[in-house]
Formats: sequence, C-alpha cells, structure tokens
Amino acid sequence: MSTKDYLVTGMTCGHCADSVRRGLTAVPGVADVTVDVAAGAVTVAGTDLDDALLRAAITEAGYEVATPVAL
Repeated sequence: MSTKDYLVTGMTCGHCADSVRRGLTAVPGVADVTVDVAAGAVTVAGTDLDDALLRAAITEAGYEVATPVAL
C-alpha cells in the first residue's frame, strides 16, 4: 500500500472534510483517507493511486489542491 499527501485549501469544517473524503474514497484503489482541516492536510492510502484522479476528486469536491508534499 502506498500513500499520497496533499495540501488542500478552502476546507474550514467537518463538512468540508467529509466532502473531500467522500470524493476521494470513490477513486479506484483508495483504501483510506485522512483529513486534517486545521492543517489543510489530506493523506490518501491505497494501491495503484492515480495522482490525476485524486486531484480531480478534490477539485470536484470544491477545493484547491497543492503539489503533493511529505507531511
């Protein structure tokens, strides 16, 4: 299993975190999503993770994603 970390801007509450989490869990290969609203940090764990699909899911949820970073 691998992980990808993202900085996501625009999240302000638990509802925001739930929206991002729901969008990401629908992406093939995603096994787990951890969201830290205060830090703007999102960690996605799974197999064969497609960066473009993950970024698209975050954007479609209504948030901006920065370059993957090591958190």
